[in-house]
Amino acid sequence: MATGNHSIVTEFILAGLTEKPELQLSLFLFFLGVYVVTVIGNLGMITLIALSSHLHTPMYYFLSSLSFIDLCYSTVIIPRMLVNFVTEKNIISYPECMTQLYFFIFFFIISEGHILAVMAYDRYVAICKPSLYNVTMSYQVCAWLVVEVYMMGFISATAHTSCMLRVVFCKDKIINHYFCDLFPLLELSCSSTYINELVLLCLSVFNILAPTLAIFGSYVSIITSILRIHSTEGRSTAFSTCSSHILAFTIFCGSAAFMYLQPSNVSLMEQRKVSSVFYTIIVPMLNPLIYSLRNKDVKVALNKLIQKRLFCFRSDKGSDLKRKMAAGNHSTVTEFIFAGLTDKPELQLPLFLCFLGTYMFTVVGNIVMITLIALSSHLHTPMYYFLSSLSFTDLCYSTVIIPKMLVSFVTEKNIISYTECMTQLYFFLFFIISECHMLAVMAYDRYVAICKPLLYNITMSYQVCSWLIVEVYMMGLIGATVHTGCMLRVVFCKDKIINHYFCDLLPLLELSCSRTYISELVLLCLSAVNIVAPTLAILGSYASIIASILQIRSTEGRSKAFSTCSSHILAVTIFYGSLTFMYLQSSNVSSMDQGNVSSVFYTIIVPMLNPLIYSLRNKDVKVALNKIIEKRLFCISKDL
Repeated sequence: MATGNHSIVTEFILAGLTEKPELQLSLFLFFLGVYVVTVIGNLGMITLIALSSHLHTPMYYFLSSLSFIDLCYSTVIIPRMLVNFVTEKNIISYPECMTQLYFFIFFFIISEGHILAVMAYDRYVAICKPSLYNVTMSYQVCAWLVVEVYMMGFISATAHTSCMLRVVFCKDKIINHYFCDLFPLLELSCSSTYINELVLLCLSVFNILAPTLAIFGSYVSIITSILRIHSTEGRSTAFSTCSSHILAFTIFCGSAAFMYLQPSNVSLMEQRKVSSVFYTIIVPMLNPLIYSLRNKDVKVALNKLIQKRLFCFRSDKGSDLKRKMAAGNHSTVTEFIFAGLTDKPELQLPLFLCFLGTYMFTVVGNIVMITLIALSSHLHTPMYYFLSSLSFTDLCYSTVIIPKMLVSFVTEKNIISYTECMTQLYFFLFFIISECHMLAVMAYDRYVAICKPLLYNITMSYQVCSWLIVEVYMMGLIGATVHTGCMLRVVFCKDKIINHYFCDLLPLLELSCSRTYISELVLLCLSAVNIVAPTLAILGSYASIIASILQIRSTEGRSKAFSTCSSHILAVTIFYGSLTFMYLQSSNVSSMDQGNVSSVFYTIIVPMLNPLIYSLRNKDVKVALNKIIEKRLFCISKDL
């Protein structure tokens, strides 16, 4: 073997958690759900602490740093782990592996351990020295403590990664783990790892035992002080502020110590995999719960934000916001306020959680569908080519609307500038019109497949499919440009409150103090073209499809043919029904409240349902997913 500091391998293969094929899909869905909860929980906590002045204290300042760390190191690990369940080989290059190792150590084992110690010290000062708390835990002190935490992570991660870069890898390239960690990498070395293990042991002891001793010392003093409190209620309140921290610290340090505080030659890698699941996946998900979502201060802060928003909304709605009309074609308003779906305070939090869950399901479902179709050659057909485009459209226009809608539930005023409103209107119209024509194209594809199967490959060639997709987006571009161009000519000088949860055509026309006849005429004509024309195309296609199906003699053949169309019919009915109710009527007779309800279906519900009613219930998709898992398992077993 040649000497030197460079590895002779350029890539590794991550073995993952298990090799059992029957567990792959279950584990993928489970860890995907865990990651979604982790991201939502930690992002929600950071946002809530930033928005609420009630939580601008050292305790929650450190908690926001903890949430940031949890979010970062779970993102370093889990997405790569999920790929392991759906690809043939989970290959990671040497530079990527070293980068993952560096950030995993920096954001996790070092920074997390020290931030827990800092939080324990904060509780010690608050309970044992309350009169000196504001001086001891000043803004400058808190800032320096957080900087120290990240500096410890930076120094240790640099030391560990530098030592790992000196290791020569010339054994089996398969890493017996689901991410690049220290011990699994050292197992593949064919050079001496004595220095690496010595550095690992010393730094692990320092970065685990030192924070542990600091936490134990803090809680010994805390418990002593609590026992001196005479009232039972006072003791209970003091203990309740520490119980969550003790629970999280026990899980975290227990699994981390089991993983690292032993030499590699006596450690069982399978046991390490199980223990590492706790501190890399479970702890980041639990921390927002055990630290904050069960905390009264957080609930109070959330309620205050909702109440402030409702108070400001009602105040603005009752005040006179009308302005005199200025000459020219420019609007006299520079911003709008969304009224949202409801002004009932008791519904704000449930609706926020409901639509947040819906949006996450929409994002996950459509991204998974696009990825699965791209990875599986079994799905490289016109039908699934159009389905991937539909998923992309659903993902885009739900992203244009829902995030801004969610802000309406947690902020004082959901304000949007004039420019942002016109931008949102443009992209919403672009994707919603594209969706209409995409559904018509998919119906045409089914018509050719069932009515003219012998000509299918010629009629629906790659070139034809590409041109159909281009035509779909061109219709969206033309329609959005015309509508937005007309809206830019409207003069807004009435109430700034948009009686909707996003910038749509009819709610904006309600605020105009100039004539809207041309805008309404264009809206009616283009809506008829973009709704009626695709609807007629779909009805014509399905009339021919049903006629052809009825000519099939076998019951099984008819049932199979109908099953390929039922999902599309259901989605078309929901989408076009709500869209027609919203747009094919003039604005002066339209009930905007009814419009709000109907628009929920085609802007929020349909993008969430499409991955289910088109694909996740489809046998071809299940077969493709199973093939990908089986190929991956076969390649891993072959390499092993």
